[in-house]
Amino acid sequence: MDNPEHKPAIELLEQFINYLHYERQYSKYTQRNYHQAIRDFLAWHSKYNTGNASLTSITSKILRDYVIESQKTLSRRTLHNHISAIRAFFQYLLKHKHLVSNPAIGIPLPKVEKMLPKFLTEKQIALLLQSPLTMLKNEEISPFEAWRDRLVLELIYGGGLRVSEAANLNYSDVNFADGTARIIGKGNKERICPLGKVALACLKHFQSIFAPESIATDAILLGNNKKRIQISGIQKLIKNHLRFSNLPQDITPHKIRHSFATHMLNHGADLRLLQELLGHSSLSSTQVYTHVDSLKLKQIHQKAHPRG
Repeated sequence: MDNPEHKPAIELLEQFINYLHYERQYSKYTQRNYHQAIRDFLAWHSKYNTGNASLTSITSKILRDYVIESQKTLSRRTLHNHISAIRAFFQYLLKHKHLVSNPAIGIPLPKVEKMLPKFLTEKQIALLLQSPLTMLKNEEISPFEAWRDRLVLELIYGGGLRVSEAANLNYSDVNFADGTARIIGKGNKERICPLGKVALACLKHFQSIFAPESIATDAILLGNNKKRIQISGIQKLIKNHLRFSNLPQDITPHKIRHSFATHMLNHGADLRLLQELLGHSSLSSTQVYTHVDSLKLKQIHQKAHPRG
């Protein structure tokens, strides 16, 4: 067993983050949040323990004290995420024989109410989808940017893709005959997604005009440098179209995916089917989308209930 007294906690933290990246294939967002949460805890522990930051000095009592003190400054959701990161870190240290016991065992996670995801209405989505071609008509963006941006929006809304999945999509992943795409999602899990008629038509149009520019990479979505677009590039272009359409600026690409899920449910999609389309490993992740609007609920009740 490595002696954690001789290996700085920060060095072990970096090893843990590499483990999350290469073996667990966690997203960069999760890696960054785990890294920050654990660094914050280690800094607190060093101060709490008068400069002794060794991992062997951390006890269950110290962790409970950290939770109690953090409740004063952190929201319940943030504290939940911090404790999740710390527990995963100590599980890693125990598994890889850096510790002989796990002080985080028994440290409970604060209960967090699941927040209803924000989403755009169908009318708002229609405005957003029209934005690229309207901007092209106004000569505010180039034809390449207009059709690429429209395709980005169609893939996320029409196919329910995560922004990372859209960025990584290749022509070789698409079955044009049946209108589906092979998607590699979280945890390297593969699923087949129908793209929808409109998204597929948009992709075919885009391919017929701009595909030669991506021959070298097979990538569908390119930045203005003609290389595969980055996630940050997609986020930026969506912000641009939200602004142009006078839509809420706090809408993210993931909230457009929320809109896809919400609208599917509003039109009668089965929850299990939606779970498959979204690539959720757990049905509980999909159930948060069951906030069918009140008017829709009333219509369903009137149609289905004998006394409606």
